Amino acid sequence: MRNARTVIAGVLCALMICCMLGNAYTVKGKEMLLAPENKETKDQNTENSKIEDNNTENEEELNKGAKKEDTSMQIGAPSALLMEASTGTVLFEQDADTKRPPASVTKIMTMLLIFDAVESKKISLEDKVPVSEFAASMGGSQVFLETGETQTVDTMLKCISIASANDACVAMAEYISGSEEAFVQEMNKRAKALGMHNTNFVNCNGLDAQGHVTTARDIALMSRELITKYPQIHEYAMTWMENITHETKKGTSEFGLTNTNKLVRQYEYATGLKTGSTGEAKFCVSATGKKDDVELIAVVMAADTSKERFADAVKMMNYGFGKCQVYSDEKPMKTKYAVVKNGVEENIEVERGEKFTYLDVKGKDMKKIKKIEKINKKILAPVRKGDVVGSIVYTLDGNEIGRSDIIAKRGVQKAGFSDYLIKVSAKFLIGEKN
Repeated sequence: MRNARTVIAGVLCALMICCMLGNAYTVKGKEMLLAPENKETKDQNTENSKIEDNNTENEEELNKGAKKEDTSMQIGAPSALLMEASTGTVLFEQDADTKRPPASVTKIMTMLLIFDAVESKKISLEDKVPVSEFAASMGGSQVFLETGETQTVDTMLKCISIASANDACVAMAEYISGSEEAFVQEMNKRAKALGMHNTNFVNCNGLDAQGHVTTARDIALMSRELITKYPQIHEYAMTWMENITHETKKGTSEFGLTNTNKLVRQYEYATGLKTGSTGEAKFCVSATGKKDDVELIAVVMAADTSKERFADAVKMMNYGFGKCQVYSDEKPMKTKYAVVKNGVEENIEVERGEKFTYLDVKGKDMKKIKKIEKINKKILAPVRKGDVVGSIVYTLDGNEIGRSDIIAKRGVQKAGFSDYLIKVSAKFLIGEKN
């Protein structure tokens, strides 16, 4: 009896051990089928999972600036940011608010102020700009301008945007503001107006200087202002090589400019914008690119090598182009007039205010976007040119996605007693004729 019990107990123990081994084998086997022990595959699955999670982000949060860092993409540089240009939507950011020296990316602000001065008629592209001894003494990247030499504003812009010329920057700063110090004050004033809260400029060219700092986010802001307000910058920034002529006391000589932004030749969607590198800043770039209707700004700061900064910029832009589609309403309005009460005229011509642009990152059907033109029910004179008199409401899948103002094309004065008398008389006369 005792032997029988011993045999039975042994059999039961063996069965239990077999079951445990079988379960372990099955689990491991399942693991092998679903995810082989391969680090590259594990990393790829993690990456795909992160991308899926990112695609379901709340769109409203994206439009507010994506305050949470997007972890669906790994960038080698310490600081980086990707922005869609037409809406200013941040698509990706990595340590984007840490203050760092920007090197020659500083010149984006310098060029912005130059174009501002041209637009305001303070200067013209044909103006001859003299080169001071101080401007000619600049080190770093330069085009070897000589004291007393003159170049046109147009040529100076080429020197700055293509060859990143420090001497040309200082010459332009002195020409516009009288001194580099005064020009830098204008740079900081413009930066503040753009919401560049973590930026402080000390010079106009980006040479290393104590306190001369900005962030990836702030660089994107000034880059967006430059390319959207002055799109002609792309003609300068996309020039690969060009010659300028030095005319000095020594005679006439040619000097060749070569673009510091290698993406101009290496990336098919490149449209600019500006590189920078110094010992403290390492390698930086604000790269712009456009594919179809999507225009992106990719900012990289403090990359270890020039090659790495360009690789990071391309990686971000490819990510953005794959994620974004932009709707832009450029069709003329159906509504041409609005009724005005108590005015010298009863109708006023209207037009769309700013162009409406909508960014989608969820793959929605943009053809389903609908719009309704709504004129305010009660518009009282006086009405000034540019006053808002209605709105265009845009919806997608039944949800409002944005609005665009309808504004008065011209002004209408408030009617006085004599105006009413004329109206009454006119109606009386018309009645008499009938």
